[in-house]
Amino acid sequence: MNAEAARAPQPGSHETAAAGRSVSLRLLEAMLFAAGEPLDEVTLAARLPEGADLKALLAELAQDYASRGVNLVRVAGKWMLRTAPDLGFLLARDKPEPRRLSRAALETLAIIAYHQPTTRAEIEEIRGVSTNKGTLDVLLAAGWVRMRGRRRSPGRPVTYGTSELFLVHFGLDSIRDLPGLDELRGTGLIDARVSAGLTVPLPNDDMGLKDDEDPLEPELDLSYAPEPEVDEDEQD
Repeated sequence: MNAEAARAPQPGSHETAAAGRSVSLRLLEAMLFAAGEPLDEVTLAARLPEGADLKALLAELAQDYASRGVNLVRVAGKWMLRTAPDLGFLLARDKPEPRRLSRAALETLAIIAYHQPTTRAEIEEIRGVSTNKGTLDVLLAAGWVRMRGRRRSPGRPVTYGTSELFLVHFGLDSIRDLPGLDELRGTGLIDARVSAGLTVPLPNDDMGLKDDEDPLEPELDLSYAPEPEVDEDEQD
């Protein structure tokens, strides 16, 4: 055996294992960097070499990025690279000004997040005022709120819940990471003098429908519907 062959990693050696781990780590980093959305562990594991320890690789990569300009974070149960929190304000000036939500929209979003699944009537009951349809339309257009199903009650009203994009936008791994009553009081979002009986429910964004919900009806395909007839007297 020549000297060069002796220096080469041998099958089963520590050098071979280290080399394989390095390749897996680079592949994982490349996938996360190229992804346009958070990736779940099933997707990541499927693209790594067989036998790769995904959890250990994610932990190592997260530690490597902890002090960099971007961090590896877990949101909505998935993984993504995101600008470090302390640098966000420096990059904000290069982004278009986001549309600011009205107070009504913020209150509606908070009620949906904590009380989902909830209907428009239930939102209005909690807020104590009527909710403009446009408020819900804004939240639906932003992708933070989704229509879940229909309540099994008179009128079969639509039920609303938060979406995965809501978790991603607010940097939450789970809806249960939303602050509780004590945390909300500490931030000043809730007056410390509010009634002692006030409670904040434990939020739950389970995708499955509840016992009192029915699925939404499929949208009708009108692409082949006949053109509506126009009365000649109504034409110009």
